[in-house]
Amino acid sequence: MAPEKHTVSLNGIQLHYQRTGHGEPLVLLHGFLGSGDTWSAILGGLDRFGQSYDLIVPDLRGHGGSTNPTGVFTMRQSALDIFALLDELGIGRVRAIGMSGGGMTLLHMATQQPDRVQAMGLISATSHFPAQARTLMRGTTEESQTEEMWTMMRGVHRHGDDQIRALWRVARGFADSHDDMAFTAKTLATITAPTLIVHGDRDPFFPVDIAVSMHHAIPRSWLWVVPNGGHLSLVAEGLSDQFVATATAFLRGDWAAS
Repeated sequence: MAPEKHTVSLNGIQLHYQRTGHGEPLVLLHGFLGSGDTWSAILGGLDRFGQSYDLIVPDLRGHGGSTNPTGVFTMRQSALDIFALLDELGIGRVRAIGMSGGGMTLLHMATQQPDRVQAMGLISATSHFPAQARTLMRGTTEESQTEEMWTMMRGVHRHGDDQIRALWRVARGFADSHDDMAFTAKTLATITAPTLIVHGDRDPFFPVDIAVSMHHAIPRSWLWVVPNGGHLSLVAEGLSDQFVATATAFLRGDWAAS
């Protein structure tokens, strides 16, 4: 069944989201520069989770079909947007999975309103931006983009080249941001949601030791390190099947904390 597509006004933006499936709600949050469609591409279709859950798949502000008139983007505000969407839909508690920027949004959600996050998966996310990530971020200029990248981005983001330029400006600005992603072990320890951390051991943005530190800090967490995995290793051939099986068992509550 094709997902239903909706747009809702909240927090000064038009937020686009897809919804499909049956069961308890599961929110899927894409990474920065992506869109909700990223999940279909990686998983081979939203029905992989939609058979068990009521899937809610937003485009974060300024991404895909969502607008962002101010051009300002923080993971903290992104979390508030998702809570506003859930309020609009009359949903209290959710399970959620976020990749990269979507996972960082989830960290804010799980610390802003812990009672509303029932369980979460973090894929290639980070508690803070290390020096190597900041170096890569500073290189995110319009001039450095290939025609192939422009074509890809135009296929993802629906509001024209100005929207794409704004996203690249934000990505470049992350290099000098120090207060949005600044989670300490003490803050992470307040997270009550069972948490699955999935991380590639060769992530060029966020080294695996950050994932290990997050695992040690978050009380009920599990760590899956992907061998020879880069950033967003779900794109690796064959890994999506393994991820769906693993995440489904985790979200179902099959795993007991040791």
